[in-house]
Amino acid sequence: MEYRYIGKTGLRVTPICLGTMSFGSWSSEAESFKIMDKAYDRGVNFFDTAEIYPVPPRAEDAGKSETIIGKWLKSKPRDSIIIASKVAGAANGWFVPLIRHGYTAIDRFHIKKAIEGSLKRLGTDYIDLYQMHWPDTVVPIEESLVAFDELVKEGKVRYLGTSNESAYGLCKANETSKRLGIARFESIQNNFSLNNPRFLDELSTLCTKENISLLAYSPIAGGVLSGKYNSKDYPQNARYTDYMISKNIRLNSQAERFLNEKSLKSTALYLNIAKKFQISPVTLAVAYSKQFSFVASTIIGARNIEQMDESLGALDVTLSEEIMAEIKAIQKEIMYPMG
Repeated sequence: MEYRYIGKTGLRVTPICLGTMSFGSWSSEAESFKIMDKAYDRGVNFFDTAEIYPVPPRAEDAGKSETIIGKWLKSKPRDSIIIASKVAGAANGWFVPLIRHGYTAIDRFHIKKAIEGSLKRLGTDYIDLYQMHWPDTVVPIEESLVAFDELVKEGKVRYLGTSNESAYGLCKANETSKRLGIARFESIQNNFSLNNPRFLDELSTLCTKENISLLAYSPIAGGVLSGKYNSKDYPQNARYTDYMISKNIRLNSQAERFLNEKSLKSTALYLNIAKKFQISPVTLAVAYSKQFSFVASTIIGARNIEQMDESLGALDVTLSEEIMAEIKAIQKEIMYPMG
């Protein structure tokens, strides 16, 4: 098994990480256990969650994913697994989190409340990588970083990360940590896929120069790159099918952002590449992000154990220069929607 380090940390992780946002909603506890067992047996040592999971977010479900992981963790040696979790971003962000009555912020109070809740649900006394789920545009980054640094000093957290952040935000946080002499964000968890390669601009340069690792999420674009939406009728019980028929405007908008004419056009071209080189479209998509040195791990997800094989298959795949050249040509031809 190949391992990669996250940033400048001692966290040595597998190039594929298991995401758990379906645990407790789309995936029952029993099915979640099967999914985690399969990943663990395949050698995956990195598991990612968040205090607001599962999705779609509902107040009554928040924390279920961590609780399920905590139950499963009792059957495994704790130090054989790298656990990453997240504190919900501010209520002034892209949506209002349905926890702490919708008043979340990345300040000392909320960070402390969040970590205590996550540790209790996970049944552990430390989290390996603790991440800011999305930025707070009101609370100064200095206050947020000092509060995170306190968790590191207390031993509740080993290392820190951020997610859904811009190049400006990551650079400012990084320089602030240097100036204050405190723990920094060692990773950034952002959307990165064949259908959304925009990380290759300023963010990839910043990560490479500063040795900050990308944890790439949605490598198959929420299922779009599997090709299942490229038929006349959208599949039943699929994420974006569910989102499109939802009465939730935010979910409708997210579906339209990832499932549209341009994304389906590009997916059709990637399906041709997969067919030409006799590789699963899902394996192709997951393997794509593994090609880049600034990516420490690519986060996969599954509703059921049957969906695991093609994603895990990317562990054994390195895309050839010919395949990468064809991918680059498609990306140059089509302007992708921002993810």
